Amino acid sequence: MAAHPPFDIAIIGGGINGAGVARDATGRGASVILFEAGDYAGCTSSASTKLIHGGLRYLEHYAFGLVREALAEREILWGIAPHLIHPMRFVLPYHRGLRPRWLLRLGLFLYDHIGGRKLLPTTETIHLARHPAGAPLQAQYRHGFVYSDCADDDARLVIANLRDAAAHGAAMLRDAPVTALARENGLWRIRSAKGEFWARSIVNAAGPHVLNITRMAGVASRHAMRQVRGSHIVVRRLFTHDFAYFFQLADGRIFFAIPYQRDFTLIGTTDCDHDDAMGPPVATAAEIDYLCRGINEYFDQQITPQDVVWAFSGVRPLVDDGSGKPESATRGYVFEMDVGADGDAPPMLSVFGGKITSYRHLAGEVMEHLAPHVAALTGAAWTGAAPLPGGDFPVTGFDALVAELARDYSFLDGFDARRIAAAYGTEARCWLGGAQSRADLGQDFGHGLSAAEVDWMVEREWARDVSDILWRRSKLGLRLSAQESARLAEYIAQKTVILGQGDDA
Repeated sequence: MAAHPPFDIAIIGGGINGAGVARDATGRGASVILFEAGDYAGCTSSASTKLIHGGLRYLEHYAFGLVREALAEREILWGIAPHLIHPMRFVLPYHRGLRPRWLLRLGLFLYDHIGGRKLLPTTETIHLARHPAGAPLQAQYRHGFVYSDCADDDARLVIANLRDAAAHGAAMLRDAPVTALARENGLWRIRSAKGEFWARSIVNAAGPHVLNITRMAGVASRHAMRQVRGSHIVVRRLFTHDFAYFFQLADGRIFFAIPYQRDFTLIGTTDCDHDDAMGPPVATAAEIDYLCRGINEYFDQQITPQDVVWAFSGVRPLVDDGSGKPESATRGYVFEMDVGADGDAPPMLSVFGGKITSYRHLAGEVMEHLAPHVAALTGAAWTGAAPLPGGDFPVTGFDALVAELARDYSFLDGFDARRIAAAYGTEARCWLGGAQSRADLGQDFGHGLSAAEVDWMVEREWARDVSDILWRRSKLGLRLSAQESARLAEYIAQKTVILGQGDDA
């Protein structure tokens, strides 16, 4: 990248928090550069349970403020990204000997009423023998509740925020780990794998690596981090209806079983302490077995680790609040603002903790903290009303969008039309164009993935390799064979050579 005047804000970390801050800040008039060490959403932000939810289980830890904030964000996020976020009904079976029915009902009453819910339906009490969600369950589960939350595409939510930030002028650098930070002449001097840059302020949104960044900058931190590994498994579809499940276990933990990509069931999550010495997070054999045993406690159909078609794991960077069990550690977030010993050094604001559901609200709070220090931040809050790319249609209009794509592109089957609508929303037509057949979209890599779609992901979404496309941007890694993936890898290599990988910004 050529020499650039100092940016108003440099963001370190291309996960959901960094992406949300970049979008909000550029929309308020600040010049922004974002550094990401690998792929955007390449770590924690693509290893979630794929939910936008209030966190029902946090109520029993008395985290009412955290739950209220997250519940309020559900419908806001659904409104700005109705392609990426979808309402879902969750079935909570009553398990004799665990939490009593009256306590579950009280928690669900609070869940329905403390977060400003307007569109999502309220809780129902059900008899499982007379409800579709009861059919796959063992006969001992007779009573339960159905409540509302939302499913999301976590990695694409990050990409959508980054694309909107870029449209507002933000500079994006992926594969650009920051290697040195120093305050010089009233600015931050930032060295990265992509060169040297200057900024008036830094937002440290590095997730599990937030303390590495503060140490690199010579900034003392008051907070300790607790890294908690959450692992998930995916198996072939265990049920045919559209309800998800929220299950309790005898050890006090909970887990979900969620319809995923039509033909699969997503199961998770675990909570295990993790440290850097363990290396990158990986779902262990013990965790996989734990999740299988949890499923087998509820479903007639039994599964084993051999049934797992994909397992993934991410590290949640939580604030260490001294909780004994990992699952009890707070999912809230805190900020640290460092302005030097004399109080007028260029600021570094570090973000500790957070969850996907609260990212937009978190970004707004970051703006409030930075505004006294960054003169360019002159605009008002705006992200709750402006749709993300592809989300400019009504929250109730997703099925209509799918139907329109299926009508106008008759060569798409039902799964393709729904997958494409859910990934791109109204922007699907930007790369489908005037195609009248699959051949018009170029090379076919299998399962509906075309060269036209790959080109869009490479040119507009910063995809650089097979995992970027198959496991984060399209989720088609569950379907493509090794031979199909190899053909895709060869095509991407040729494509990126033609484009030149240079500086993303």
